[in-house]
Amino acid sequence: MHVQCVRFGLVLAFSTALLAPALSQNAAGFAVPQPEFDSRKIFFMLFLMLGPIKILVPFVNLTGGSDVEFRRRLAFRSILFSAAALALAVVLGRTMLENFDISLPVLAMTGGIVLFLVALQTVLQQSAGGIDRSTPVSQSAELRHALTPLAFPIIVTPYGIAAVIVFATLAAGQYQAELTVGGIVLMILALDWIAMLFAGFILKWVGTALQVFAVVLGVTQIALGLQVILHSLSMMGVFQIAG
Repeated sequence: MHVQCVRFGLVLAFSTALLAPALSQNAAGFAVPQPEFDSRKIFFMLFLMLGPIKILVPFVNLTGGSDVEFRRRLAFRSILFSAAALALAVVLGRTMLENFDISLPVLAMTGGIVLFLVALQTVLQQSAGGIDRSTPVSQSAELRHALTPLAFPIIVTPYGIAAVIVFATLAAGQYQAELTVGGIVLMILALDWIAMLFAGFILKWVGTALQVFAVVLGVTQIALGLQVILHSLSMMGVFQIAG
């Protein structure tokens, strides 16, 4: 299984290298929400919803007492399930949105609303203490836990699925933008995988710093979500934003 993990890491690294030119540019292919949804902003939006901060405590609780090999296998499977779930959700969700002929400004505002609500929830949870949603300690963790609760709903959150569907729909038919969204999701899943492999070490040495970072990230994303909503309303002609 160690060989599988190494092979998986090499594949992720190789894929990221191939996608680097796309990720280094703003998502120029987006027809309407530019520059609100450039690659940097998409990354930070999805990082809060799909990223590793919320995974650490549940993974440590779930694998308490398990050996290293089991934790590697569990992390590997959960990432595979997460990738498959996101791919399926994008195909189904984008098809439904396109069939209903929803305009791009409305989709952009949907992304802004989802981001705002999730970021606000995150900041409020931080004020109550803890960097994660609580997960009971498992006395007998099994590989089936890679699907639930790890892959869904801990890694692939419902609001994370919603955001990915919105971004994928906005990028539909535009190769550069689709590559950017796909590459960002791949990078975040890679970070999730690494975080699970070193979850105990990360919590022990940088747990407090992660709490601070989560709050700062949440506040930034609240403001970003509001900005996207206002820009979308402006595109709909509700009002004009002063230049």
